[in-house]
Amino acid sequence: MATVCVEIAVLDDRRLLVALDSLAGQRRRPDRVLIAASVASPGDLLAAAQVRTPQLAVEVARLPAGVVAARAASLPLLREEIVAFLDSDERAPAGWLGELVAPIERGEAAFTGGPTRPSRDPQTSIERYDDLLERSIYENLVPRSMTYVPLQNTAWQASLLRQLGFDSRIPYAEDHDLELRATRAGARGLFVPEAWVYHDKSGPTSLGRWALKRYRYLVAMAMSLYKNGELSGRLRERRPPVRHPLRYVESLMKPVALAHAWIRWRRVRSRPAG
Repeated sequence: MATVCVEIAVLDDRRLLVALDSLAGQRRRPDRVLIAASVASPGDLLAAAQVRTPQLAVEVARLPAGVVAARAASLPLLREEIVAFLDSDERAPAGWLGELVAPIERGEAAFTGGPTRPSRDPQTSIERYDDLLERSIYENLVPRSMTYVPLQNTAWQASLLRQLGFDSRIPYAEDHDLELRATRAGARGLFVPEAWVYHDKSGPTSLGRWALKRYRYLVAMAMSLYKNGELSGRLRERRPPVRHPLRYVESLMKPVALAHAWIRWRRVRSRPAG
């Protein structure tokens, strides 16, 4: 069996403690849990995380800036053979980690990913849309190409992660960029439907806050597409529509996001990727 680290990147999310509880209940326990904490993370939350699960080897590292930068800065701290990513708003059932890392241990894949399930029924129209959107990604896109899998429930050969690194110039879509580069480098990704986690999708409650969050993601994804020369292919792609009124709002944002992303990418593309 390979050595496994589960990394949770966090800024200020009390659900981190529930995520740790779920790791303590794994049939295949990680050799270490690394909490990649943004330097702005509250001290009391990190102190509670260190003592929450004494049956786990939990290490807290305060790292630069936000979640994306903290994840990138954590790469030199990875000493296990496999790294699995779990978000602080997720909860893993007992068999999750064993299912997720098994294909890598068997030499069948260099990285794997599993789906999410809502931790509760959606309470608002925004939550219903986010749930439908995430379900569509896992049902219609990820089985077709592992470049669509969100990083929040994936496992990687640590050596591959260190080789490729994260491109912090495109936060919110660094996973898409990483998976594209991994695939182009010949690394095989494998979707593992059995390796699912509960995802707490409670988030912005106002339309304005949701639109801003979604717009940031659209800009970042377009930047990744510009960087990797994938924009024309994405525009030709046909996928089943998400049947919810908010998809029309998102459709209106996309052309603006494309233009914004083109300007932003031209500004940052000469900077180092790390």
